[in-house]
Amino acid sequence: MELRQLEYFVAVAEERNFTRAAERVHISQSGVSAQIRQLERELGAELFDRSARAVTLTVAGKAALDHARAALAAAGAVGRAVDEVTGLLRGRLTVGMVIGCTLTPLFDALAAFHRAHPAVEIALLEDNSDRLVEQVRAGAVDVALTGTATLPDGLDALTVVGERLVAAAPAGHPLVTRRRVTLRDLSAHPLVCMPPGTGLRTVFDAACAARGLRPAIALEASAADAVAGLAARGLGVAVLSASMAAAHGDRLTAHLIDDLDAPALLALVWKGSRNPAVRGLLTHLRRAFGLSGPAPA
Repeated sequence: MELRQLEYFVAVAEERNFTRAAERVHISQSGVSAQIRQLERELGAELFDRSARAVTLTVAGKAALDHARAALAAAGAVGRAVDEVTGLLRGRLTVGMVIGCTLTPLFDALAAFHRAHPAVEIALLEDNSDRLVEQVRAGAVDVALTGTATLPDGLDALTVVGERLVAAAPAGHPLVTRRRVTLRDLSAHPLVCMPPGTGLRTVFDAACAARGLRPAIALEASAADAVAGLAARGLGVAVLSASMAAAHGDRLTAHLIDDLDAPALLALVWKGSRNPAVRGLLTHLRRAFGLSGPAPA
């Protein structure tokens, strides 16, 4: 009895059709039929009733199915255990990235991981932070770099950056000459912000709501460069993090928002790290971002 025979047996049992089972295991239908016949001869019993259009399990087949699945699962576990010990990783990782991200450490970490583990396929998904967190919760994304106001409950997270927000205005704007800028001051002018669902916007909206303020959001853009570019053209005051605004110091003057102390966080978020590929990627991410502390267990 061979594992491939058990794999073909399970495929036929689940597909209830030899042709579909053959497509699933990527061999010819005749090859699947021959291996199933060989398995039946070894077991001394027919596993399938082939008299009807849909293939069904015999009593013997039903008795064997759970054991066949268990044997295949055990064989897979053996392979994964050996791979983990030897450092040979395979599979697929889905990495989430907040829209507009231009952080080179993330890209450096992905490149380093790919060089170390070329057998792992990496998929990169760009979305807003709220949706990325939910996809991590659902298991659709393995690790995500998100903007957030607070670290999400029920998930593992590591803060990469925590920065206060600033108001950035072009030359000639009334706020440029102010010694201090408050949320109420900002509310008197059209603003250019990132959209709801981003960490920066969540921090800003919460602070305004706490003071009963309803600022006029004139324009929204997902990328910091776009927010800055719109503000530089006089379409509103940009609300950005300090480092985002600093990249546009040649055309915008930035002031810390005096009464907004809560930082906007950029964080790595994941759901457990039993997957050795996730642990490996997190090691590279920590190194790329210069983060200290123990590696995930």
